[in-house]
Amino acid sequence: MQDLRDFEGLKAVVTGGGSGIGAATARLLANRGAAVAVLDLDPAAAVSAGLHGFKADVSDDASVRAAVASALDALGGLDVLVNNAGIGAAGTVEDNPDEQWLRVYDVNVVGMVRVTRAALPALRASQHAAIVNTCSIAATAGLPQRALYSATKGAVLSLTLAMAADHVREGVRVNCVNPGTADTPWVGRLLDAADDPAAERAALEARQPMGRLVSADEVAAAIAYLASPTAASVTGTALAVDGGMAGLRLRPVGQ
Repeated sequence: MQDLRDFEGLKAVVTGGGSGIGAATARLLANRGAAVAVLDLDPAAAVSAGLHGFKADVSDDASVRAAVASALDALGGLDVLVNNAGIGAAGTVEDNPDEQWLRVYDVNVVGMVRVTRAALPALRASQHAAIVNTCSIAATAGLPQRALYSATKGAVLSLTLAMAADHVREGVRVNCVNPGTADTPWVGRLLDAADDPAAERAALEARQPMGRLVSADEVAAAIAYLASPTAASVTGTALAVDGGMAGLRLRPVGQ
């Protein structure tokens, strides 16, 4: 396969880039030529991988502004912002206390707002400005035991569309990816907490028509497409990477 270098000379910031989808995205952008800065509560893994890494708590505006400023100084500008930092929650509307609702919204939704508003002045100065938000299939499909998480991702989808409309005439494209259940550390922790982890994994795999979990690298490839100059006419789009979960309705095996 041809070695892609479509990010040559571009500068990218990836939040939540210390593990999972964020780490896969940061590696891929760097491999394709970008200078990459990772913002994470623990950026040590990114630094060890040869990337710029800055500690940031997306629920704290001062922390975000300081980390974004440091990243911009290290990179010398900004072309791509990947808003990937987020946390999960399980349960129905009866199960999560108000404090948890506020916390998950603060990280998953307002966290994207904080990082984006800190980065927008630099993005406006770019000849190729792109923002990609990590959303979820939970924004468009009703999943059991995910009321709080789904609500935040529905907000991310709406936020993505609103941002795309607000900034298109400033030359800033805004899109999101909607992963299905991905093989990430967070999902791994959910499985470990289940009564029967093997049965829970099998159920999650069966829920996706392709019969397996999505990989972090597959989501990263979708993020890279949306962020790339090759997607210069793509804005206000949600790209599903979900093994067919959103759109396919298969008959049971044997029918």
